[in-house]
Amino acid sequence: MNSELRRADEYLAELELSRDLSQHVIHVDCDAFFAAVEELDRPELKRVPMAVGKGVLTTCNYLARKFGVRSGMASFVAKKLCPQLVLLPQNYEKYTAKAKEIRAIMAEYDPLFESASIDEAYLNITAYCNENHLEPDEVVRRMRAEILETTKVSVSAGIAANAKIAKIASNINKPNGQFQVPNDRDAIMEFMRDLSVRKVNGIGRVFERELESIGVKKCGDIFPHRALLTKLFGEKAFQFLAQCYLGLGRTKMEPVETHERKSVSTETTFHEIGDKEELRAKLWWAAQELEKDLARTQFKGRTLVLKVKLHTFEVLTRQTAPPRAVSLAKDLYSFALPMLAKLERDIPDMKLRLLGLRCSNLVSTQKVGINFFGVAAQPKPATESTPVPASGVDTHHEICAEEAFEAAARQEIQDEMNDLEQLSQETPDVSVTRRSEAPAVPEVVEEPPMWDCPICIRPQVADDRTFNEHVDFCLSRQTIREVVQDTSQETTLIPNNHRKRKTPSQAGIPETDPKQKRLFFQ
Repeated sequence: MNSELRRADEYLAELELSRDLSQHVIHVDCDAFFAAVEELDRPELKRVPMAVGKGVLTTCNYLARKFGVRSGMASFVAKKLCPQLVLLPQNYEKYTAKAKEIRAIMAEYDPLFESASIDEAYLNITAYCNENHLEPDEVVRRMRAEILETTKVSVSAGIAANAKIAKIASNINKPNGQFQVPNDRDAIMEFMRDLSVRKVNGIGRVFERELESIGVKKCGDIFPHRALLTKLFGEKAFQFLAQCYLGLGRTKMEPVETHERKSVSTETTFHEIGDKEELRAKLWWAAQELEKDLARTQFKGRTLVLKVKLHTFEVLTRQTAPPRAVSLAKDLYSFALPMLAKLERDIPDMKLRLLGLRCSNLVSTQKVGINFFGVAAQPKPATESTPVPASGVDTHHEICAEEAFEAAARQEIQDEMNDLEQLSQETPDVSVTRRSEAPAVPEVVEEPPMWDCPICIRPQVADDRTFNEHVDFCLSRQTIREVVQDTSQETTLIPNNHRKRKTPSQAGIPETDPKQKRLFFQ
């Protein structure tokens, strides 16, 4: 434990040295973008609860949000929460045209701005502030006013020293507001200390619950548990969480057009190891980690590179071209093992301090379909890369911890939306057929007041936040499937009778979604 603690402290100290407080990064996020664009054509929609989407809501206006309706929710659930909700189909041509107008204005402040999706972007306005002798908050205020006047769409913004904090800050004063975290270390540490880990871009619902199981609810809780994080969640997770604790993030923005991943890699450092079995165990670990990263980024590799650092600190690389594009751990390991064995033969008594794997010459595995995250989530076809030189100098863009976790969080949400979309299409009339199941609301409500959950029909405490958290929990894959199954059975077998809904245990279905992993410790 002492060694892990010392290692964690050393890494935190290294990260601290990389802190850059000289940059002004902003995250701009349009307010209920799809709904706002629709309201431009139909102003009467501003006065009624409205959402965009059919099977799954992509966004909703702020009137609908007062009823608990939000993006990513199944439409039949939204209808139960708000029966008067107006649903509109998506019109991406209209949204894209409006997004181009907004981006044209943002380009005046940072020509190299980075689109994160159709309705959000990152800008580095440091140069603009210096050239015009303006403070960042004034620049952002002017830009927001110009966007609103020109496009009639309001935007919110976060201002900070890096992209991670700017993203968090943009949600604080929504809608049509801005929030700045000063470029000061103490201010940043204080801001992150009491921040819920769920608010950090890259920490999804599953990872949040895993962290909560060991007592990490806020970013300030990361530090006391720093010695455990690598063993529990892996090296990349520890690196990512360390950045969250310190409030560090990237400051360089890149236009989406320039994004072209050349490689995906993972590596690990350790004390000198010469035992062949231990080295093979490290190789297998690297293969497993690389498989996860390839899955997150949705790539396979035609070229596999083995990277090692000798005890003399000399870095060597070896590469091979498998007969097919690979992404699975077993394939990565089997093709990398001969390269490791040859190094062992060529270098007597070889001892290593680092071992890593990299896939290059990438092939996209992303399925064609609806993408709720805009152009930034679409990987560009990879071009063939040049072979890695024997010197071991790596000029490729390797996946970092922050990028990996942000991609994983996006994919988690995307998967949930795809599931909901499919299930909603299978049961277009579920909002009507399920209505009869809900028990009648009693005329006299006992204290404390209770609200019936539209999913599980169980009474919940009449508190907006608590109720919405419960609805989020119910909106798991298994729960939705259960609702659909029950609805189908009831409408086909006993259409004129009311039947009590089975509980998960009675139906032989686990009460928790298998995806919602929790860690338990003795």
